[in-house]
Amino acid sequence: MGGQKERLAQEIILGIGGAKMLKELGISTDYYHMNEGHSALLTTEAEGEKVFTTHTPVPAGHDKFSRELVERMMPKENLNQLDFGNELNMTELALENSRYSNGVSDRHAEVSREMFPGHEIDAVTNGVHSATWSAKPFSDLYDDNIQGWRTDPARLTKVAGIEDSKIWKAKQECKLKLSHHLENGNLDQEIFTIGFARRSTDYKRPTLIFRDLDRLESLAEEYKGLQIVFGGKAHPEDDRGKELVSKVLKFSEMLENVDVFFIEDYSMEDSLEMVSGVDLWLNNPRRGQEASGTSGMKAAHNGTPQLSTPDGWWLEGCIKGKTGWNIGENYVKGEDEDRIDSESLYEKLEEIMSIYSQERQEWINIMENCITLNASHFNTDRMLKEYLARAYN
Repeated sequence: MGGQKERLAQEIILGIGGAKMLKELGISTDYYHMNEGHSALLTTEAEGEKVFTTHTPVPAGHDKFSRELVERMMPKENLNQLDFGNELNMTELALENSRYSNGVSDRHAEVSREMFPGHEIDAVTNGVHSATWSAKPFSDLYDDNIQGWRTDPARLTKVAGIEDSKIWKAKQECKLKLSHHLENGNLDQEIFTIGFARRSTDYKRPTLIFRDLDRLESLAEEYKGLQIVFGGKAHPEDDRGKELVSKVLKFSEMLENVDVFFIEDYSMEDSLEMVSGVDLWLNNPRRGQEASGTSGMKAAHNGTPQLSTPDGWWLEGCIKGKTGWNIGENYVKGEDEDRIDSESLYEKLEEIMSIYSQERQEWINIMENCITLNASHFNTDRMLKEYLARAYN
């Protein structure tokens, strides 16, 4: 919130103030880890090695401040340590003063190196906390069958040995919980259900699935119904994001055979109910703009496959037809991305809904794969081990 002056004040307090606070408390460390450039001014105050992680490939996410503003607001002793031109780029400052820098997926690291040429930027793909993001029906299932999974989530590979009926039962329990969680509480257990929840912003394309309403209606007719659960909110100053929320609501009113549920101002609790209670997780950002996309990892912990554009972590996690599916695989840069991806989206949904309704055993196999192949790897336990090995050695 606020303008450039307020933003810079916050970052002075975070970076310089944060380092001063640690000194006053008598806390010393060999490493300071900066997440995004917001804390980069600590490089003018703190002694010790710096590690830097960038989390966004979107240019607007990298703060820049004019020289005039920086000179007016920065403490002189810290200002004297800076060497910059007419503009202070906080990401550049962090990169230049760090012994190790990384993006949060292999693809994001590639994009970051293109954005900031001349800097070495490694990749440590994000992960999610397995115990937090496994809904109770699934965590109970894991507790009963996999000793030690909470402290060693790599052991989730052992889900392959759990009876299929128990995995299906856990999913149905989650689906029922989601139904109770929704305001109307009338989610049909038998109907294929898609989930989509994230901050409402243009590049995430929340309205892509509504590009051809007739096609969507025909899918619902062919497979005896379709349900979509949306969760989302826009940044208070993002008028476009608010507009997209309104469009989702308007499209939902236009559909006859598709039931759309919307969770406003969704929270962590809402998110857990959604990723565990839907049958398919949908993610369709424009390529190159998704740093990682951890919601799909959360879904995987609950046996929920993902349908997504090939971006972020999904380039590493998607095993076609095994853990999920890609949208727009044959897209060529420069083509109409929305048109190509929407057509691919409907084609993939045809394939996916056919498996769900007609080949139940194959569907349960896919659910198992999500857990054994993706949840067992894309978790914070593995992520922290990679940071220890690469950044703090």
